[in-house]
Amino acid sequence: MTPARPTADASDARLAEALEPLRTDPSRAAVLLDIDGTLAPIVRYADDAHVPEATRALLIEIARRYKVVACVSGRRASDARRIVSIGTISYLGSHGTELLRAGGIEPVLDPAVRDWGRRIQAFGREADNPELRRLRVRIEDKGSIVAFHWRGAPDEEAARAAIDTIAGRAEQSGLRTHWGRKVLEVRPPVRMDKGAGIQSFLEDADLDAAMYVGDDVTDLDAFRGLGEMLAEGKLRHALRVCVRSEEGPSELADEADVVVDGTDGVRHLLETLLHDDAQ
Repeated sequence: MTPARPTADASDARLAEALEPLRTDPSRAAVLLDIDGTLAPIVRYADDAHVPEATRALLIEIARRYKVVACVSGRRASDARRIVSIGTISYLGSHGTELLRAGGIEPVLDPAVRDWGRRIQAFGREADNPELRRLRVRIEDKGSIVAFHWRGAPDEEAARAAIDTIAGRAEQSGLRTHWGRKVLEVRPPVRMDKGAGIQSFLEDADLDAAMYVGDDVTDLDAFRGLGEMLAEGKLRHALRVCVRSEEGPSELADEADVVVDGTDGVRHLLETLLHDDAQ
């Protein structure tokens, strides 16, 4: 059974009620979180992202108490762990196709994606031309994904137009494109989404409840992945939390069980998750 979906923000009482299936038995619960815009505030330059120390402290305590804790990101798994800086949780990078387990050293990449890495990187090198640099479009190498960011460009409209052209070339080359918050990702033409990654990661975890918290379009896949596990009887409870922001997609709130405001709202959610009154 999943909580009734709210029509407005989660009050403290509603939030506590929604979290109760996880808090009642943490030894059979999973806590899964996006990073950028969820744990770490959105910043102008992606490399400057960091998780506030107060949030990190809560997440460390949650990792001690709950059976499964993981961050799920479009970044490489190693980059995700660098930003969060906690070694006792797992990281699903590249939208779930790369897994760095808690305490692990080397991430494991889905074989279906691995062989596309060189082609994706070659596409990124070819796209990196003087015009993009003039427009200050930033290219991020994510291994099996290449991302083009236009946040903070002096002329964001012109930068977006240039990236539209890149998206067209990618699609003509047989690659896939995915749009996020002022970013285009060029991906391999294989299934590559957070929902599939989460389902594979939790396959043998023997859980009753799982929660996913996210703020962007790619997190819809994670919501739907948990929903499928619930429908298949692999979970008894699934909680999908939307982190609302000015740039976030409206459909995320529509599919969420609970809505919180920004990274401060996520920190309050984590605090509530640690309250002992349900145990």
